[in-house]
Amino acid sequence: MSWNPNRSLPPGSRLWGTLAFRLTACYALVGLFLVSFAVIGLYLVLVNELEKSTDLFLADKAHVVRTMLRERPDDRDALREEVELESAARQYEQFYIRLLDERNTQLLMTPGMADQLDLTQLAMKTQSRPGRAVQMKGRDGRAFRVTSVLAPIGSPATATATDTIQIAIDVSQKEKLLASYRFWFWVILLASFAIFPLVGYQIARRGIRPVEEMATTARHISSTNLRERILAEGYPFELASLASTFNQMLDRLEESFERISRFSADIAHDLRTPVNNIRGEAEVALARARSADEYRDVIESCLEEAVRLSDLIGDLLFLARAESPLAHLRRERVDVGALLGGVRDYYEAVAVDGGVSLTTAVGATPVIAELDPTLMQRAVGNLVSNALAHTPPGGAVILETTADSSTFCIGVSDTGVGIPAEALPRVFDRFFRVDQSRSQGSGGTGLGLAIVKSIALLHGGNVKISSQPGRGTRVTLHFPVS
Repeated sequence: MSWNPNRSLPPGSRLWGTLAFRLTACYALVGLFLVSFAVIGLYLVLVNELEKSTDLFLADKAHVVRTMLRERPDDRDALREEVELESAARQYEQFYIRLLDERNTQLLMTPGMADQLDLTQLAMKTQSRPGRAVQMKGRDGRAFRVTSVLAPIGSPATATATDTIQIAIDVSQKEKLLASYRFWFWVILLASFAIFPLVGYQIARRGIRPVEEMATTARHISSTNLRERILAEGYPFELASLASTFNQMLDRLEESFERISRFSADIAHDLRTPVNNIRGEAEVALARARSADEYRDVIESCLEEAVRLSDLIGDLLFLARAESPLAHLRRERVDVGALLGGVRDYYEAVAVDGGVSLTTAVGATPVIAELDPTLMQRAVGNLVSNALAHTPPGGAVILETTADSSTFCIGVSDTGVGIPAEALPRVFDRFFRVDQSRSQGSGGTGLGLAIVKSIALLHGGNVKISSQPGRGTRVTLHFPVS
């Protein structure tokens, strides 16, 4: 029974856990916020502009009446026309003017002003904030904007009295305009609340469709089906990059599985051969009574196969440890020239028996490096052993070392039979043999070069090989000086 991580979660949590729902919620909230911000901002701007235009109108009317009182204080007809008659000609936004003397006795007033406004309340509101426009309600509930200013009669040098001008303007039409704006604001907000989630969901679904396609492809992938790939054409750049990375990962996995499959088959074959040999020798020996010498030959043959089997298992264990993340080196300061000299001395007898010249080429300046000497001796020894095995009598094997400011190299070259060009890319694979019959006969397991590569990688280096059939092979280990 498979475990579903969402099975124990409540429905709301499962819904919130989906990417489509989260994107939809984010789109809707951001959209509503932007619409609300824009509409509220425009509303505040409209309110401010309407108040500003009304206040400018009031200030303009106050300026006209003050000018008339200052320049033509005796022209009562003109003053009466301005105060009593001009407002009557307006159908909307009617205004009212009231003129009081210094003893607050009414001199002039626009007809109908007392019916629309509470004059006492008007005086109280404007007296608290002289020269500033304020809002107040009329007798029938309509909104008015009112102000009060002082106006000297005659020129400032000869003025003997100061009148008070009270002005009110009906702003109910503007209030209706703002009420209509607020109504449409709520209509737009409710419509946005309904539309944005739908649009956001469609956008989210279209946006995550490539992700769902990747998930569908991933569900089809198993250890027996690693050939599925994601077609990244038409995807956005970020998802195309993700698809490409995913495909590269699948390529590596497929290659690893194929290598493991080949590795397992090779292990089974190479382990089965010595085991079958031991079993066959034992069965033949037990088929009938034999002499002590015959039993001794059988035991020696079984021992050879057991040694070969032990070496194979040891090599496999070494490769497994080398690939472990916990693998570590026991580094020491090593004279690389002296290390090559020790390997030469160890294999010198084998080289003499095979009629092969084994020499070292080391510069006058010693190359000192931090290495694991045991592992490095094993790597160079494997190379020398391979070179001697594939170099005919009269040939030569040379061990050399070179260094510069950043790297040092260890090279093993021979004048042997060489390696075909098509086999070079695979010579470091486990159990790969260029010549199966000769390797088996000489007891090779096909792990020597794989071990060399593992040791080089453990030291932070790499290995390269070049060869020409019939002319020889050269293997070079490259390591950083640090």
